[in-house]
Amino acid sequence: MSISYKLVQKKHPMKKNEPAKWYAVPNSARPLPPKALTRAATANTTTAPIELESAMELLAAFIPQQLQQGHTVNVPGLGTFRITFKSAGAEKIEEFNAGTMIKSPRVMFVPAKELRDSIIRNLRFEDGGVLENKINYASMADYRKAKGLPTPAPGGSGSSGGSSSGGGSTPGGQGENPLG
Repeated sequence: MSISYKLVQKKHPMKKNEPAKWYAVPNSARPLPPKALTRAATANTTTAPIELESAMELLAAFIPQQLQQGHTVNVPGLGTFRITFKSAGAEKIEEFNAGTMIKSPRVMFVPAKELRDSIIRNLRFEDGGVLENKINYASMADYRKAKGLPTPAPGGSGSSGGSSSGGGSTPGGQGENPLG
């Protein structure tokens, strides 16, 4: 499975005085429409697409209900949903006011280990182009050609292939991506 990426030049938000670096960002495709998703997911099964669609709608209604009651929701094979929030501190317990001191409630989703591993295990990355000064180049080769840059020897500066170990950064922290 290949994931297309585009190179974008950005300054690291925490290191604004340093020169901009090139970062890979995913080229996300549009999601499948619900009917196409259920048809694709139920292909070669005895489950009808309408059954899956109905089950997903029921789950989508059930999860908020459970979270609002304070439950964590574990969807087998998918992952866990839970509520998190920030809180200001109070010097004395009687000074705590939930209405004003609890802030930024969020729904967190943590994918199941099996799901995460099945996605990442054979992941490959594919050159999806370069974005520079609002100009979109279709590939690194097109960018190099437009800029008059030499083409690297085969096996050199890789713009495709490679797998992810999930780490995401290179030794010394040089590969941290402020966008992701």
